[in-house]
Amino acid sequence: MRRQLLAISLWTAMPLLMFLSHNADFSGMTVQAQGQTWSPSPTHLLTPESVLMEFNLPTGEEIADTLCTMDDLERANDMQLHVIFNELTSTNFFQHFVVDLEHKCPLSLWNGGKKNSKEADGGMEATTADVSPEEEEDEYHCDGGADELDDDAEPLCGVEAGTDSHMMFLGGMNGEESNISPMGSNVLQSLSKTGFSSKQERDTFAWNQQTDIIVQEDQTPCDTEKEESGAFKVPDSFWMDMCSKINEGDGTKLVNLALNPERNTYYNGTHIWKAIYEENCITTEESCLEERVLYRLLSGMHTSTTLSIAENYYPPSKRHNRTDYEPNPQYFMKKFQHHPDHIRNLHFSYVVMLRAIKKASEYLYNYEISSGNVLEDEASSILLKRLLGTSIMRSCSNVFSAFDESVMFQEDDNLVLQQSFKGVFHNISSILDCVQCQQCKLHGKLTMLGYGTALKILFVKSPENLVLEANEVVALINTAARLSESLVQVRELTTLYWQQERNRVAELEAATEASTSAVDSSLSSHSFDSLDLLDMTIGLIASLRRDGLISLDREKELIEMALSRHPELLILAKHYHRDPQRFVELSKSLGLLGADTLPIMPPDAVVVGSGLAGLAASLNILDRGGTVVIIEKEHLLGGNSNKASSGINGCCPHNDTYNDSVESFRNDTVRSAGDVADLDLIDVLVGKSEEAVLWLMNRANVDLSLLAQLGGHSHKRTHRPSNGMAGAEIIYHLQKTVRSFEETGRVKILVDTRVTKLLTNESGDQVVGVRCENAKDGSVQEIMSDNVILATGGFASDRSSGSYLDVYRPELMSFPATAGSFSTGDGITLATTLGAATRDMEKVQLHPTGWVDPSDPTNPTKILAAELMRGVGGILIDDSGQRFCNELGTRAYVTEQMLKHDEDYAKTGTWNRTASVPTFHLVLSSSAAADAKKHVDLYSHKGLLTRIEGLDALAQFMGIDKNTVSTTLQEYQSAANAGVDSFGKTSFRGVPAEDLDNELFFVGKVTPVLHYCMGGIKIDIEGSVIREDGTPIEGLHAAGEVTGGVHGRNRLGGNSLLECTVFGTIVGQKVPIKEKGPYRIAVGNEKSKAAIPTKDSSKELVGITKEELSTHNTEDDLWVAIHGTVYDFTEFAHEHPAGFDSIFDLAGTDGTEAFDAVHNLGMLEDFEQDKRGILKA
Repeated sequence: MRRQLLAISLWTAMPLLMFLSHNADFSGMTVQAQGQTWSPSPTHLLTPESVLMEFNLPTGEEIADTLCTMDDLERANDMQLHVIFNELTSTNFFQHFVVDLEHKCPLSLWNGGKKNSKEADGGMEATTADVSPEEEEDEYHCDGGADELDDDAEPLCGVEAGTDSHMMFLGGMNGEESNISPMGSNVLQSLSKTGFSSKQERDTFAWNQQTDIIVQEDQTPCDTEKEESGAFKVPDSFWMDMCSKINEGDGTKLVNLALNPERNTYYNGTHIWKAIYEENCITTEESCLEERVLYRLLSGMHTSTTLSIAENYYPPSKRHNRTDYEPNPQYFMKKFQHHPDHIRNLHFSYVVMLRAIKKASEYLYNYEISSGNVLEDEASSILLKRLLGTSIMRSCSNVFSAFDESVMFQEDDNLVLQQSFKGVFHNISSILDCVQCQQCKLHGKLTMLGYGTALKILFVKSPENLVLEANEVVALINTAARLSESLVQVRELTTLYWQQERNRVAELEAATEASTSAVDSSLSSHSFDSLDLLDMTIGLIASLRRDGLISLDREKELIEMALSRHPELLILAKHYHRDPQRFVELSKSLGLLGADTLPIMPPDAVVVGSGLAGLAASLNILDRGGTVVIIEKEHLLGGNSNKASSGINGCCPHNDTYNDSVESFRNDTVRSAGDVADLDLIDVLVGKSEEAVLWLMNRANVDLSLLAQLGGHSHKRTHRPSNGMAGAEIIYHLQKTVRSFEETGRVKILVDTRVTKLLTNESGDQVVGVRCENAKDGSVQEIMSDNVILATGGFASDRSSGSYLDVYRPELMSFPATAGSFSTGDGITLATTLGAATRDMEKVQLHPTGWVDPSDPTNPTKILAAELMRGVGGILIDDSGQRFCNELGTRAYVTEQMLKHDEDYAKTGTWNRTASVPTFHLVLSSSAAADAKKHVDLYSHKGLLTRIEGLDALAQFMGIDKNTVSTTLQEYQSAANAGVDSFGKTSFRGVPAEDLDNELFFVGKVTPVLHYCMGGIKIDIEGSVIREDGTPIEGLHAAGEVTGGVHGRNRLGGNSLLECTVFGTIVGQKVPIKEKGPYRIAVGNEKSKAAIPTKDSSKELVGITKEELSTHNTEDDLWVAIHGTVYDFTEFAHEHPAGFDSIFDLAGTDGTEAFDAVHNLGMLEDFEQDKRGILKA
């Protein structure tokens, strides 16, 4: 009977381990204390003393089936173990885990039929899966064991939506109110992250509520000598294959755990739950020790995973202004407050892992760590020996020896029980291959391998028979470290929960005070976006309507603006609420209706071009209270800035520790600029770099937290986002910030519109506006302004006869380019028509690495292989199999070495325009690819990078003799060990592993490409356009690639985005702002402000055919149909937690089936504004 229960319990306990969310129903904060039940309510606010009286925490409670208390374990973890595990898992060896995430799911082999439903008893809730309410009645319910599952079968890797608009891809509560009530701020004490600061915090959990089976048995210490019994009756070989079902196959790869932390992925695994629960049932009643051990291990793992989700619940999101994962303490508290048994099981699991480490201490102490990095391996070995040191073992002996595996399998039929035990463990391990979320599968396999390794150690009786693979050692330590971290997270999340409760009560108290006192008295102490100010603003608007000062439509508009926290409206209300008539007058410039009566005047500036330079100039003008018209000839904003991937240079917001300096940055820039360096412009560029980076971060909320060193730079100073490409991230945030002014009427953005002429005054010496033409309807209009800013970019893509490229660099006409087809030098033509001077027009930068698409190798437009690809350790190899340069040299240097492969160029230094542009191989090791994972994933998805396993396959792919490739890579390894190579390279990252035959490579073909035009319009240090005689053209300014002189002969990587930001800001700051009160912008013959489309609603949605849907299938135009509604996921795809590719693969198609396999319909509520239509049948 017990063997049957064991098999059933472990099969059915699988949901407790393999997915990333606990699903017990913890609603209702009733707590058992001193034999009574207490439920807090908003009016039941306790003092600290009353809390201590209401709750009773047995701080010395033993961990069931062990010989230590929770306090023992917490103390040992805090004092030594947690720090050591953190350090250990931060080393190279323990950060890398070999795993197969592509192995076939065995569920297809199951042939169980559907069973009749039955009621769950024993107080356990029934479990459900992804089925309709009608189907739920046929679901198989179990007699217990499902005590960690919600009664509404919340998705295993999903999260609860509640009423928080920040939550996406969610299931669960569906808007229902939580029963957890806020506690008063007077209940809270100061909390720390290293422990519960008071008994009250420990009392958060109903520890006395016995919700699991705890059987205390007489157990002998694990170090006591005794006859062989239990687990030790079978030969050691029986336990050596415990980990054999952590399958590895063709999809096996090396994963960097540091780049793949366990966190909320929104994976919904209920379809797998259904398959499992239709086959098996679980109960912990009358359970034997062996069942309890494995059950508690699985529950402990599930608890640890749920804590990781709660700690990393909300993902980074540009839509919601989150730059990193954020915790959800409410989710944590709902899961665990009434289920301390789950936390007990976490402690139990940690004790078992520590016991295994203790037992294998001698083996591990002498274990040879070898990852190919001698220094890192030595650090790993030292830290491992520190963990195993006798002082720690002695000081924490009560936790290292608290579990006794020898008392297991004591029954007469223990051999069959042991076979069942191992068999079920194997089955559970195998079923991990059914998890569709790779992040979830990764951590499930890591922990199960850690558990299997621990059990193998515990059950092998003779130390000399113990053999562990490197991957098992990695899993063992990482699993223990994860459990160690989980103990700390319990307290951290408890702390955050009570802090949030205190803040909620404080807000309620403030709101209550505001409602009983004069509105005026509450304003001075609250920020403009507080509830008080919002309440007061709405009250003011209501009074204006009652007094007849505004129309009904205007009232509706102002109310909508107030509820959306319109900053200018709230500021006006704060300072002018006592003078309603002045408020009405001053607020006329806000919204659409209020502007109808305003005078029409020209904008303060017309900005031609919407790349980074144009947007920076525009935002600076708007922030100063000015008005702007932005004209963009393309349909989308951003220009070539959108494509920038290397980052933006800055000295020195984040890089003080790298000994960088403005002088060093200046020297690097001057060195790259060569003999035509303009020192005045370079001083401005470098001197304002820190200000530029900080402005992007603080004003536009751009994440620039990562720091890198690009070729040609002597220090790390290139800033890039932790998630996403630098240019795209910057443009996304800037255009969003600029567009936020549209509703005020102070900015107009005209797309698909080309400026054809600069308008001047009668004498022709001052620019007074522009003439532009709409590309769609051919309409022409003139927009008058005293200031025109040219930010139109370069000319690298115009290969027509007589183009600037043809005139100044005809030999480069055959080279492909990375710039968009719109880069045709329009701004230069506009300016020179008025007599503007140009400079350095022949200085066209060739970037050494543009990807050659194997499917379209002759395409003249190439995707840039970012500088980062060489920065992380990419190796350039020619067709003969040889390296030929320092990959970290300047772009000009690397390109020069490439072009020298042409014999004529090597002799003459001049490129023959009829010659074929050479191609080269860019090779990345597995570690280099891991460091550039975002880029590697993107390029691989586009087919530009190919994954190659082993030296043989690499040589075959490149078409080069294996011995030649081997020699080249071995020489590179030797140079890396020596710290310098024959080309002068001194910085080596991502060096291939010593075992080249088993190394994982990524390789693609690259070629030199036209990338940047250093030449352009001549400007001074203030961005004024200069004539040939040296005088400025009044009213005409320029910034960005359209200008010349800033970069000299060659531009450093990361300086283009910097130039756009610095000089765009300079121009935007110097444009005079009218001081004539509010007015409307005059655009052509427009007499009134055009209506801004409202957000889509269901009744406004149009029908979209499948043919039309299929045309929206690019990165810049990505539509997907889900359940009959078409959504525009262009922006969201890049912030999708599961990665860009999973959405991009569905572009232009009906993605309903793929969506339903992973997500819940509830998550679509966050995308109402992205609806584009209804899919026609």
